[in-house]
Formats: sequence, C-alpha cells, structure tokens
Amino acid sequence: MFRYFCVLLFCAWAAAAQAEVRVLTSIKPLQLIAAAVQDGVGSPEVLLPPGVSPHHYVLRPSEVRRIGAAELLYWIGPDLETFLPKVLAGRSRPSVAVQQLAGLQLRHFGEAHHDEHDHDHRPGSLDAHLWLLPANAKVIAAQIAADLAAADPANAARYQANLIAFQSRLEALDARLAARLAPLAGKPYFVFHEAFDYFEAAYGLEHAGVFAVAQEVQPGARHVAELRARLQQAGPSCLFSEPPLRPRLAETLSAGLPVRLAELDPLGSAVAVDARGYERLLENLAEALGGCLEELP
Repeated sequence: MFRYFCVLLFCAWAAAAQAEVRVLTSIKPLQLIAAAVQDGVGSPEVLLPPGVSPHHYVLRPSEVRRIGAAELLYWIGPDLETFLPKVLAGRSRPSVAVQQLAGLQLRHFGEAHHDEHDHDHRPGSLDAHLWLLPANAKVIAAQIAADLAAADPANAARYQANLIAFQSRLEALDARLAARLAPLAGKPYFVFHEAFDYFEAAYGLEHAGVFAVAQEVQPGARHVAELRARLQQAGPSCLFSEPPLRPRLAETLSAGLPVRLAELDPLGSAVAVDARGYERLLENLAEALGGCLEELP
C-alpha cells in the first residue's frame, strides 16, 4: 500500500513538473510570437476570435473565465484593447501590457506626412499596431521567454533556445523583406485603416491616404466624390482593405479607374499557429503589398 501511494505521488509530481504553462494572449499576433517561444513545450491560446477587431469588443462570461484561468496573459495595452483594463484589474496572476515594455520602438499617429484628414485614430495618440515591426516582436518574445522561464524553470533552456532561433530568423526575414519592398517606395496605395505605419516605416513605404469610413455605413455622395477624386489624381494605384470584409465603398470608388483592389491582414487571421506563424504574417503583408504594387507602371 505504501509503495502504491509513493507511485501515485511520483506520478502526480511528474505530471505537475511537465504541465504546460497556460499562456493567453489578447490577439493572434501575440499568440504567434508566444508560439515561437513555447515551441515544443506548449501552445498559447488567444482570446479574440479570428477576424474580430481588437478596437471594440465585448467579452463573454466564458472569456472572462479564461482570463482568470491563464497563468500568463499578454495584451497590447489600453490604447488597443479598451475592453480589457477593467477585467484585468481583478486578476491576481501576471498580465503584461506589451506597449509598456522597455526597448520598444513606438510610433504615434500623425508622425507620417499624410494629409491632416488622413487619420482614423486621434493624431498624437499611440499607434498600438506595434507588433508589425520585427524589432518590437523581438522585444516581446524576450519578455515572454523570461516569464516562461520563471514559471517553468525545467524548460528555461528550451525557451531561451527558441528565443534565439526566433530572433535569428527574424533578422534574416527582415533583410529579405527589405530587398523585396525597397524598389516599391513611392508607388501610390491607399488603405481603409491606419494600421500599417510600423511595417511601412521598416521598409520605406508610405500609404498615400486613409479612406477612414465605417464598414457598415455608406458615406454620402459628396464624400464618395471627394475620395474618388483622390484616386483619380493618384492614377494607377492599389486600394487595400482588411479581411474578412471588403467595404462596398472599395468597388464604388475604384469603378472605371486604374485601381487594383487587394487585402492586407495585420492580424494574420488565416495564419497557422506554430513557431513560424509570426514570420508568415509579415511575409503575407509583404506579398500582398509587393504583389499589387509591382503591377503598377
């Protein structure tokens, strides 16, 4: 009986020692970064469903319970997930607002030289789409690796090795993307959401304008005429929307004009969650931008 009891205790101890640290991220890009660090040890979870904007969201009771159960939680911060601060205030376990990490390169809306009306966020406020800069992803990954090592010392060496490999791959990817996108600087394109300034700044690109309109609201005829006039003035150009929806306005504005319609997905909605998922997110952005802009004269 004593031997049987000892065997049970050992099995329980071994299971606890091998238990995966439960990591929860607010949005998929953070999940992809965490997946690179946790590779081979665990699988991070994500709070928001695919295709859902983090700017405005209402948590369900089941999601509030998931927040409470996670051992480590990562979110961008109050400048993006405005629905989280009140819930996180009652959480006893670690919650990391990555926008507050030391070493990040942060941007603010209005820094680029766009027209004064080309903003769908308040000028001067923090641009929270910070995950689209590879250098920032390295900082975030380093924090996650340190937190996981503290929570799971038995796998600390694996987390560190994963971090080093991730950062090395990002450096190589950064060089490839720069070579691909550098020749496209100056080619005109427009977006419906000012979400790509970090990526653009990294690779020498700059959108020509933001057609900031609510997807569910069709703007008035005068506004449509003004936006269409801007496309006419730009000549051959690209107009990028974001999945899963393309605003009806995109077809209205581009009808009869030399404008190519395409998509940019800053959240990586269709990207598989694995060690290289974050890299594919960036590659997909580069491919969408390059694939459209390279067709322009």
